Amino acid sequence: MSIVAEFTIEAEQFLLGRVLRAGGGMDIEIERVVPASKRVMPYVWVSGGDRTEFEAAVRATDEVRELLHLDTIGERSLYRIGWDETVESLIYGMVETNATILEAHGQDNWLFRIRFNDHESLSAFSEYCQIHEIRLNVRRVHSLTADELDSDPFDLTNEQRAALELALEKGYFEVPRRATLSDLADDLGVSQQAVSERLRRGTQKVVQSIVDDAFNSPVR
Repeated sequence: MSIVAEFTIEAEQFLLGRVLRAGGGMDIEIERVVPASKRVMPYVWVSGGDRTEFEAAVRATDEVRELLHLDTIGERSLYRIGWDETVESLIYGMVETNATILEAHGQDNWLFRIRFNDHESLSAFSEYCQIHEIRLNVRRVHSLTADELDSDPFDLTNEQRAALELALEKGYFEVPRRATLSDLADDLGVSQQAVSERLRRGTQKVVQSIVDDAFNSPVR
């Protein structure tokens, strides 16, 4: 059974928090974390400040290998941050235990809501934090409720859901296609790269959820 853990943590306790706080009081939200070879690559939404100063401050951080601006929607900008696996203990610990970030935002202090596949994964993450001396303030641990499942069974972001719904409506998935990435990008007011990534990530979540349910369902 899936387990959701809610905890707070000071920005000083993990590298991503320290790096983003150096960006100058911006409002930060982690969208997801993607493992890539020996690197972990967080995707973060940034708003509420000077984007140029934020980019300069983050790129000046020694541990950051890259900062890539992917998209801007209204006052929010999406970035991808890359560094070696060994420098970000908290985020890498989530990747190691196959945890899914449901919610993560903050400045000096951060709130995380993390979903684990089972109690064993949660225990592994807790042990990982103890070994790496990561101090968490656990607020709540509970089983995933029916209401949470019904609200979004696939953990899609609002942007991913909007892109998938538009793609279905416009006939992007039909053969032959009745709409292109350019058409979808124009309707959403974003770049083709952004639409492509949202469709790819959103489709991956939906398919993975269906496959997991199929393999975990009892044989009748």
